[in-house]
Amino acid sequence: MHTKQDAFAALRYRDFSIITINQLCLTLGILIQEVIVGYSLYQITKDPLTLGMIGLAEAIPFISLSLWGGYFADKFNKQTIMKICLFFSFPLPLILWTLFHRYDIHLISVEMLKWGIYSVIFGFGIIRGFYSPAATSLKPFLIPRELYTNGATWTTIGWQSGVILGPMLGGFMLAGLGRETSLLTVAALMFTCFCLVNLLQKRQFPAMEKAALWSSMQEGFRFIWNTKIVLWAISLDLVSVLFGGVIALLPIFASDILKTGPEGLGLLRAAPSIGALITMLLLTRFPPTQHAWRNMLLAVAGFGIFTLMFAFSNHMWLSLFALLMTGACDSVSVVIRQTILQLYPPENMRGRVAAVNGMFVSSSNELGAFESGLAAKYMGTITATIFGGCMTLAVVILSWIKTSELFDVDVNKSSQH
Repeated sequence: MHTKQDAFAALRYRDFSIITINQLCLTLGILIQEVIVGYSLYQITKDPLTLGMIGLAEAIPFISLSLWGGYFADKFNKQTIMKICLFFSFPLPLILWTLFHRYDIHLISVEMLKWGIYSVIFGFGIIRGFYSPAATSLKPFLIPRELYTNGATWTTIGWQSGVILGPMLGGFMLAGLGRETSLLTVAALMFTCFCLVNLLQKRQFPAMEKAALWSSMQEGFRFIWNTKIVLWAISLDLVSVLFGGVIALLPIFASDILKTGPEGLGLLRAAPSIGALITMLLLTRFPPTQHAWRNMLLAVAGFGIFTLMFAFSNHMWLSLFALLMTGACDSVSVVIRQTILQLYPPENMRGRVAAVNGMFVSSSNELGAFESGLAAKYMGTITATIFGGCMTLAVVILSWIKTSELFDVDVNKSSQH
């Protein structure tokens, strides 16, 4: 029996390791693609709003379908849902390849290219709407309850490793290999994910009580609404990412402000995750769940402060440091929120709670990208970034005032059923 002090405890379970590797490959593919599409499209159009529209194209189907996705994740076999989603995901980079190729040989216009790309990203959003709740709610079934915090940390390490390597690879591949070879690599990564999920052992899941979709989803909402620490953890992350994120604007910073090209974009895009990964490795030894709520508020405040530092920076190294620190702060709040979301919901409700969380928090990245693109177009890129950092700090102050009783909650003890 592995003790809690064993930093690798969760990874000693075969299927959990497979899912962690799968998440790494999937994140690599998505982020390489994101850098290629974002940089290429901005170079072609020079319009910040096109970067925002990419986020919106993914957010609309993801938000619309997340509740259905959570219902399906609790009602049907989670692993089967993941297989179907991955099967349909690996042709999509090939469609992007075709669109860019046809544009390069002047067979389609800029407008056709833009809307073609938005349509493919919309397709990814549909797939994510079903895949995310199934994948998130599967993880607690792969390891024992006492390893959830360790598992949440390793899950985030797998994801953050992909978020570090993906943009760096995307930037250097775009500069060195070109757009088309890079997109073919993305398709190969997606196919690898499909193969990995097929290696998981077959398993049965607790049956969901028979109920109509809407009434079963209301249970998920009701649980979150009545569990204050879950409600505030989701809300805090949602607002800070919606306003504080600068990721969508990085092609503009790389191209026009810091003048570093695609390689520089890869480094800027990877910097938050480097900070996050270093922090995550520390968190496997020193879990942040003692004084969880205080730690989460301090982490989100740090995120806002370093976003402001990035906005005022004209130097590549200072910009990289500021982004690195936003990632370090964000990773603390991610581990705390993931632990809360695994410990508090009942087993047969995890898919729906994961879906509601995904609908708000995960989509806030894409909606945040749209907000950033819109703000940058009408306020200017730097002003938009300053506004985001200030909004994040305002939300932390409000949360600190409104949630004083949560400072005394011991997450590990209070969640034991």
